[in-house]
Amino acid sequence: MFDNGNGDDDAEYFEGDLSDDLQKFEALMNGEAYGFIDSDRWEALINHFMINGQFKNALICIDEALISFSFNSIFSLRKAQCFSTTGKLKEAINLILELEKKGEHSFEIILTKASVFSQLKDTKNAIRFFLEALSIAEKDHKDELYLDLAIEYENSGDYQSALKVLKDAIKFNPNNETAIYEIAFCYDQLGDYKSSIKCYSDFIDENPYSFTSWYNLGNAYAKVEDFEKSIWAYDYCILINEDFGPVFFNLANSFLSLGKYTKAIESFHKCVEMDGDDPIAFCYIGECHEQLNELDLARHFYNKSIDLAPLLPDAHLGLGIILDLEGKTREGLPFIQKALELDPENAGIYHVLAGAHEKLEEYIEASDFYELSLAIDPNDEECLTNYVALLSEDSLVSVYDFLFEFPENAISEILRVIVLWKMDKKIESLELFRKCIEKDKEKALELFEINQEFKSIREFKDLSE
Repeated sequence: MFDNGNGDDDAEYFEGDLSDDLQKFEALMNGEAYGFIDSDRWEALINHFMINGQFKNALICIDEALISFSFNSIFSLRKAQCFSTTGKLKEAINLILELEKKGEHSFEIILTKASVFSQLKDTKNAIRFFLEALSIAEKDHKDELYLDLAIEYENSGDYQSALKVLKDAIKFNPNNETAIYEIAFCYDQLGDYKSSIKCYSDFIDENPYSFTSWYNLGNAYAKVEDFEKSIWAYDYCILINEDFGPVFFNLANSFLSLGKYTKAIESFHKCVEMDGDDPIAFCYIGECHEQLNELDLARHFYNKSIDLAPLLPDAHLGLGIILDLEGKTREGLPFIQKALELDPENAGIYHVLAGAHEKLEEYIEASDFYELSLAIDPNDEECLTNYVALLSEDSLVSVYDFLFEFPENAISEILRVIVLWKMDKKIESLELFRKCIEKDKEKALELFEINQEFKSIREFKDLSE
């Protein structure tokens, strides 16, 4: 917030002559005579205490300095800054107003006002004064000012303005890593991942060795589920900086999403090697081994995860799923229920419980859990498909009507195609399938994955071709 104005000379001064002034401060605190201290030395002493967070000592020095140098506005400004930092915002504003009435107008005064208004959550005035400070700031101060201004725009929900400022920041200083991360945050808030990809790609064209940009580009690709490109971007990040731990976790997640479980395991282990034991990483390693049908290893890593984080629901869920895969569904239920207890709003856990009870032929319980899952996430395609398969054992007519309760679920119409065909309403079924193809052919073709029998029905094959 304040500028010492002396650059590297300060460090030398602090290490040398400041020791004499600190002794004089000790004398002051002990009620002893300390001699004369000129205004520059008072200022250096005050700055020293403020830099080290010793605001009580700084205020003592300020009050003592003002006795001899009441005309020196820097001491009143430092007092305002101490008040601002310690939450005495009203007192800080009053001191600044007094300085302005005396005709004082400087970069530091404007910046202090901006900081106080920021703490008061008066975003409009904070932005106003950060902009004013930025307009007169020297080069050395602009980096932090860009970030302060961007944060204020973010606080007001104006992410477009924040992005404009942050892009100016990285033009000014391509190595401003905080600005690079804030850009990702703003695009996340806007849900505009394509623009995020373009922004980072353009920046990398000019700054190809910015590993943080490659990392954020990988994250943006992952968010649009283009995992091959996210892996490509993460690989470049690692080539530039192989000691950057977070990239290995995200790289592993991309491999996991692509079903490349062995590579995912390698990357998760690299993450643990660099950053230490991580219960979430161990849980994901367990999931990878589960997918590879290496159930003993999966169990081992799920247990390691629970040892580190007993309240992590995914690890308990994993243990329940392993027991189910081993044909011990009943024994697995308590683990799945424990996961649900830890995460009661997780639709996926209700779905797993529904499947377990269905396997145990406890259809009433299965139905209850399917409905609870869909109540939380009505757009879960797999859950709706599984529930419809269960309901179809009883009444196709009621199932057909039931599907209209899920108009936003992308698989709902495809399921109605199947139900209509099974109800022997073949013309209606084929007509609905044709409409599905016109709307989204790729989604419509999932019919053949849901029910393999339709692959051999000529009318559906003809429409799909």
